[in-house]
Amino acid sequence: MPAEADPPLDSTPVRRSWAGALAVYRHPRVLGMLFLGFSAGLPFLLLFSTLSFWLSEVGVSVTTIGLFSWVGLTFSIKVFWAPVVDRLAIPPFTTLLGKRRGWMLLAQIGIAAGLLGIANSDPLQNLEVIVYFALLVAFASATQDIAIDAYRIEAVEQSLQGAMSGTYQVGYRIGLIAAGAGALYIAAFSSWPIAYMTMAALVGIGMVTVLIIREPEVVRDQATLLREAELLRQIEGSGSREGSIHRLIAWFSGAVVSPLVDFFARNGKFALVILAFVGLYRLSDITLGVMANPFYNEIGFTKIEIANVAKIYGVLATLVGALVGGILVVRIGLLKSLLIGALMVAGTNLLFALLAVVGPDIKMLAVAISADNISGGLAGSVFIAYLSSLTNTAYTATQYALFSSLFTLPGKLVAGGSGFVVESAGYVNFFFYASALGIPAILLVLYLMYHERRMEQSASPARDRS
Repeated sequence: MPAEADPPLDSTPVRRSWAGALAVYRHPRVLGMLFLGFSAGLPFLLLFSTLSFWLSEVGVSVTTIGLFSWVGLTFSIKVFWAPVVDRLAIPPFTTLLGKRRGWMLLAQIGIAAGLLGIANSDPLQNLEVIVYFALLVAFASATQDIAIDAYRIEAVEQSLQGAMSGTYQVGYRIGLIAAGAGALYIAAFSSWPIAYMTMAALVGIGMVTVLIIREPEVVRDQATLLREAELLRQIEGSGSREGSIHRLIAWFSGAVVSPLVDFFARNGKFALVILAFVGLYRLSDITLGVMANPFYNEIGFTKIEIANVAKIYGVLATLVGALVGGILVVRIGLLKSLLIGALMVAGTNLLFALLAVVGPDIKMLAVAISADNISGGLAGSVFIAYLSSLTNTAYTATQYALFSSLFTLPGKLVAGGSGFVVESAGYVNFFFYASALGIPAILLVLYLMYHERRMEQSASPARDRS
């Protein structure tokens, strides 16, 4: 019997009022994402800017400090072990807590252990040991990200994904503040080892959350199981095989190959349009972000002015944008929210062109950064919800890891040439260029909406006949 078609991305069971849309943030699992987001954001700066500050303060060379950034590659290649998180049981963690919660708790233990190891190591005497502990924190943190992303997608229905991503982003930003400003304050009034031990203790917030929340219930649909079995038969060829080779082939087929085959099987040739959209949606703001700080410096703002506006107005604006994005998904649907996010990102980039003309006006800086961060937070929440909607819960961790890796790749490649554009055309033209990079995303959203309407129209006669 053929599987039922996936429901339209923009469909919601009930049209909610604005008050009803806002009420989604009272959902227990939506609230839980606030604390899981904090747990995900906490380790990041402790591996990079905060750790760099400590190493610099004690006299470690800038060349060595620069090499520490390579531990960040762990986050970029997490897709390679996402299939393990998707499929491998790790007793007693998964036995007692379930697959998602078990992997989360194990990863959090690794993060806390790594931070404690860094806290109890001397950068001048045991720098190599700190490198190993930093790698442990990075690997465990990336693993936690995989498990949290999978949990977020599986824990609630699609209409709540915007709210889940919104609270996740808020929690993540709070975690960054704790690991950045919080750790610096503790180190200033006490010591760096105490700061890192405090951060290790804060990992307990995520651990307690994992113990409180419930494991999501996921049922693999019959069509997915049949497709996976057929793929395994094609890989193995004719005849039956036994032993460890057969088990390895079966695992690789189910964990690595099947997620890719499943995505194209569900979407057909239209999968290429979806992948193009995923790669281009954040192209505009990623490109602008590379040149933002050099622009602030060259136009004449002081470090204090940049810090005050970016770290206060900017952070608050991002949090507001993230929460508004979650509400929009519930209230008007996913694709319309994606369109609003794409228009806002491209439009707010033009404010930086105006700032380049006006000069170092602190009020104009606050307006530009606030508008840019609101649009970035909103677009981020909506886009995470969209990526979540693309996954099959049979392969949640693997497929989401693939999508999240893809969406940053074009931006990183294009952003690498940003300096050449600035040098040849100036900042005003660069910001127009960055804004124009948002046009493909806008056009692709419109095409996705057109495709969605066609799918709904073709489905209506079929429902009428039945």
